[in-house]
Amino acid sequence: MVEIAPSTGGLALWVRHCELPADVDSLPVVTDGNAILYGIAFEDLSLPEQAGLVAHEVLHIALRHPQRYLDLQHLLGDVDLTLFNICADAIVNSTLGHLDWLQLPASAVYLDRLLDRALGINEDVAKSLLEWDVERLYREIDDRQLPATGGRRSERGQSGSRADARGGGASKSAAASPADSQFKAGARFDGPRAAAARALGDRHCAYILPGPDTQGVPEAEAEQARAWSERLLRGHAGDGEHSMLRALIADLPKIRTPWEQILRTRLAHSLTPKPDVSWSRPSRSYLASQGRGGPHRRRPWEPGFSTARRVPRLAVIVDVSGSIADELLWRFATEIEAITRRLESSLVLIIGDDQVRRVEHFEPGCSDLRAIEFSGGGGTDFALLLEEADSHRPDIAVVLTDLEGPARFRPRWPVIWAVPEGCDRAVEPFGRKLVLN
Repeated sequence: MVEIAPSTGGLALWVRHCELPADVDSLPVVTDGNAILYGIAFEDLSLPEQAGLVAHEVLHIALRHPQRYLDLQHLLGDVDLTLFNICADAIVNSTLGHLDWLQLPASAVYLDRLLDRALGINEDVAKSLLEWDVERLYREIDDRQLPATGGRRSERGQSGSRADARGGGASKSAAASPADSQFKAGARFDGPRAAAARALGDRHCAYILPGPDTQGVPEAEAEQARAWSERLLRGHAGDGEHSMLRALIADLPKIRTPWEQILRTRLAHSLTPKPDVSWSRPSRSYLASQGRGGPHRRRPWEPGFSTARRVPRLAVIVDVSGSIADELLWRFATEIEAITRRLESSLVLIIGDDQVRRVEHFEPGCSDLRAIEFSGGGGTDFALLLEEADSHRPDIAVVLTDLEGPARFRPRWPVIWAVPEGCDRAVEPFGRKLVLN
C-alpha cells in the first residue's frame, strides 16, 4: 500500500495493528474503530487479498464508521449492526474498486449494486459516492417492522449486537432458518429493502466490531474526526490518480463540535469583563501627544478606558414542564459551574413553567442545578420566565427547555436555548439553539 499509493496507503501507519482474541480467530480481520485486529485466517491469504482487506479496514477507521454506528444507535436507539455494516462496506468497496493492485473478496458488496437491489436506484458508482453517506444509506434501507404493530422504529432496542458481527450478522442465521431469526423477543421483520440488502451481503464477513473503547469523550472524538478528515484530503491530493480513494466521497468524517465547547465559547464571549469608555479621564495616546503640538494647539479629546467593576451575571432558566435525563442534567450542571467559576460570574437560577416557581442566586461556581426536579407535562410561558430574568439584568441567559411554549417577550441580552436531542427539530423564537447530546 505504501509502495504503490504512498499518501493514502500511509494512512495505515496511523492505525494500531493487533491480533484477534482466540474466541473470534475465525475472522481474517476486523476493526473496532481504533485498531485493525488480525485472525489466523489472514495468514493464508495472498498478498493482493491481504492488501485489499487492510485497505478496507483502514478506510473504515478513517471514515469513523464504528464511531458513527454508535452515534446513530444513540440517536435512533435501534440500529441493526449487520445492515449498517453492509452499507459501510458498500461505500468502502466502491471506493477501492478501481484499484487493480489489491483484491477484494468475491462476495464484496458494492454501492451501485446495493442501490439497485434494495432501493431500485440505477446510477453510476462515481455519482453515488458523491451523494450517499453511510447514515443516509442506512436510513433508506432499514425498513424493518415489528411483528405486532408493523410500526417502524416505535420501540427502540439493541438489535445490532456483537454476536451478529462475529457470525456475519443476522444474515447467517437467516440462511440457516429464516423464520427462527425473526421470532426473537422484540425482533423486527425485514421489509423488502432490508431483506434485499441482507441477502446481498449474506456471504460477506463482518468487518466492523465496535467495542467498549471505540468512542472516547466528545471533545476527543471531534478532534479525531477532524484529524482523519485532513489526512484523507491530504492523502488523496498527494497520490493523485494513484489514490486509494476513487473520489472525494460524501462519506468523509463529519466534524461535530461538542455542545460543551460551543456553550463555553458563547458564554465566555458575553461574560468576559469588557473595559468601559471613561470621559472623565484621557487616553494614554492623548497624554503622550500633548507636548507635540505646541502650547497654542489643542488636540481633540480622547476618552480613556476603565475596567468594568460590575460582576458579569449569567441567568439560567429551567423549564420544569419538560423532561431532562439525569445524566444530561449532570453534564449541563457541571459545565455551567465550571464556566461561572472560571469567568468569576454570578448566577441567577429561575425555575418555572407557566409561572415562576423559584428564584435563587449563586456565587461563581457554587450553583446546584443537579437537585432540580422535572415534573413533566404541562405548558410553559417563556415570557414570564424571561421577564423575571430581565429584572436581574443578566449579560446572557441559557434556557434549558423542550421549546414548547410561547415567548412573547424578547430581551435585549442574548439567549441560548439548550434543548435535549429529541427536541432538535423545534424552532427557537429568537436567539440561538444548542442541542445537548
